[in-house]
Amino acid sequence: MADAITAGGGHLVPLADAEALVWAAPRDPDALRDALVVNPGLSWVQLPFAGIETFVDLVDDDRLWTCGKGVYAEPVAELALSLALAGLRHVGQYARATEWSRPHGRNLKGANVTILGGGGITEELLRLLQPFDCHVTVVRNRVADMEGADEVLEPDRYVDALAGADVVFLALALTPETEGMISHSELEQMKSDAWIVNVARGRHIVTDDLVWALQHGVIGGAALDVTDPEPLPADHPLWSLPNCIITPHVGNTPEMAIPLLSERIATNVRAFEQGEPLVGAIHVDLGY
Repeated sequence: MADAITAGGGHLVPLADAEALVWAAPRDPDALRDALVVNPGLSWVQLPFAGIETFVDLVDDDRLWTCGKGVYAEPVAELALSLALAGLRHVGQYARATEWSRPHGRNLKGANVTILGGGGITEELLRLLQPFDCHVTVVRNRVADMEGADEVLEPDRYVDALAGADVVFLALALTPETEGMISHSELEQMKSDAWIVNVARGRHIVTDDLVWALQHGVIGGAALDVTDPEPLPADHPLWSLPNCIITPHVGNTPEMAIPLLSERIATNVRAFEQGEPLVGAIHVDLGY
């Protein structure tokens, strides 16, 4: 981060003398609160992750806030597509097998796909899905045409978008409105062979309801890079379900993230110095 600040034309100075703050402790909101007390005149704060739920109580209109939204879109979308293919093509069960088994699986090509969320991950996922000729429905806060999407729906229609989908991707911010948005009733609206892929936040899904749905064949399966709780305890029932694939929140690894975040920091430091719009601005009213 220090190198990125310098690369963007910035200078590292003591906190009390700073105009801007690049925050490097993603799970320590109390320390950031203390930093704002030391220098209440900061004009801009850059947060490292796309999700800001840890800091949402600190975000205000007194200064400009940016986060990592869009920074990690490419690697996260790549994993999301991998998980969807693994689920549809029965890879999880094959990987657990100890003997030769009969053929299973179905195509992503020509499938009905729903994506909840309309940010950078969705934009990249739409690009990756193009060769598969899917019918793609996107649900997002601000309805607008998106390249690669056949339909874009308002948030209050997200349940409509679940019905008939072969794959449902969760790629949206965690807010009070989206927490627990996939529960017993929503899962019942999905096809019995549908897969849900979550690369957003674990708390979008009510975990006990998902366990029930997987155990009773209400949906085909779940592929989860995020869980609630997280880390998922070793004795949690999700681990033992054959129709559940779990990865340990590795949509972007540190090796992937460092160069991507560094590029964003350098870009924003340069823009801040020149008085230009910054990338990844947080919408205070929306909480992301």
